[in-house]
Amino acid sequence: MSTTPPPVETVSSSADKAKLAGAALLLVGSIVVFYSLGKQDLWVRVLALLALMAAAVALFFISEPGKQLVAFGRDSVREVKKVVWPTRKEAGQMTGYVFAFVVVMALFLWLTDKSLEWIIFNLILGWRS
Repeated sequence: MSTTPPPVETVSSSADKAKLAGAALLLVGSIVVFYSLGKQDLWVRVLALLALMAAAVALFFISEPGKQLVAFGRDSVREVKKVVWPTRKEAGQMTGYVFAFVVVMALFLWLTDKSLEWIIFNLILGWRS
């Protein structure tokens, strides 16, 4: 039985806040540069946009929140690898059970609806002859 330590929330340092602010500025700057280079060829504008966006992403990933995001992704992949997936036969059987249940419930609800309709409209109210 392994015990995992409880997650610890870290307080962002001013360096991390500066990195996040820089990443946000680079992201906004990439859009501004894209539109500022309106008279340039499209490939130049797109290249500038992608370069500045890549710099923003890189700056984000070297900050603490970026490192936590990468660690979360790795943990998620590790957990998905632990899942025991059903075989094709089991999945087909369960799908068949679900369809059969849906058909049975549809018939039950239809019969209930028609029975209540007959009781209320024919027997109680006498609206239909």
